[in-house]
Amino acid sequence: MSVLLCVVAGAVSFYLLIYYGVFRVQRCTSSVRLKGKTVIVTGSNTGIGKSTALALARRGARVILACRSKERGTAAAFDIRKESGNNQVVFMPLDLADFRSVHSFAETFLETEPRLDILINNAGIMGPGRTVDGFGMAFGVNHLGHFLLTNLLLERLKQCGPSRVVTVSALLHHLGRIDFALLGSTKDLVSGQSTWQNFQAYCNSKLCNVLFTRELANHLEGTGVTCFTLHPGVVYTELCRNMSWWQQLLLIPVAKLFFLDTDGGSQTTLHCSLQEGIESFSGRYFSNCRVQNMGVKGRDDSLAQKLWEVSERLTGFHTRVSQHAERA
Repeated sequence: MSVLLCVVAGAVSFYLLIYYGVFRVQRCTSSVRLKGKTVIVTGSNTGIGKSTALALARRGARVILACRSKERGTAAAFDIRKESGNNQVVFMPLDLADFRSVHSFAETFLETEPRLDILINNAGIMGPGRTVDGFGMAFGVNHLGHFLLTNLLLERLKQCGPSRVVTVSALLHHLGRIDFALLGSTKDLVSGQSTWQNFQAYCNSKLCNVLFTRELANHLEGTGVTCFTLHPGVVYTELCRNMSWWQQLLLIPVAKLFFLDTDGGSQTTLHCSLQEGIESFSGRYFSNCRVQNMGVKGRDDSLAQKLWEVSERLTGFHTRVSQHAERA
């Protein structure tokens, strides 16, 4: 019996050590109120995005839930209005896997909303498939969709400064890599759709998030707009909804024991969105509500610049801006 008790005590101690030392995150301590401010949160009908939107609504912000599913987005807006007591929570359709939808969202928003104070690029996906425009799903949604959306809304952010762009990345960006030759030939950063390649594609897209934020900070210098990227912690969300049933079955017990809930997973996003005095860290990577060192590739300025230039070409953003300027 004494041996059994020692084993149980050891197991509990190990669990507490791992949970509090690795998986648990600090909470956002900012007391900033957001009355009169407008925030967009992508992928906010569920998971971390919904928890983030709820927290911002409780602070008085007008919150735009930018989601693909009208049914789920409308339901989430209803839930958040009810729970927060804030009626300024609305759904607007956005499919980041379709450039036409991104343009439509931006046009509708700019026509109907006079302000944009915080843009939170939260939506993310891990799994197989292709976007409407033919790109690998993780690269197309997690990076290109947000790249295009952010650039289409930048002028409004500048007009409402000081404002912020917050992009949710992940610790897994350390495992990411970018092969521009492969991207040119396959419209993706991986060569296939196996389980491992889907995981690698996700890591690659998270590296893109870090590099995008780094280069965005250079473009925004002196504008009053700052930008941050972050690791939200290890959170079990619907991000993994495209995993096979047996993979999810294996993951669930571990998730229940160790992973953060969505409220915990939203804390670093809230910190980057709200915390005063972090403006000088624009372009940096946060985790656990603190500035952290990003991976070596995430600090590569030449790689960040090239990704920006390639992303402009792939989304057609630079061309469209030039065409609009000529017409004006």
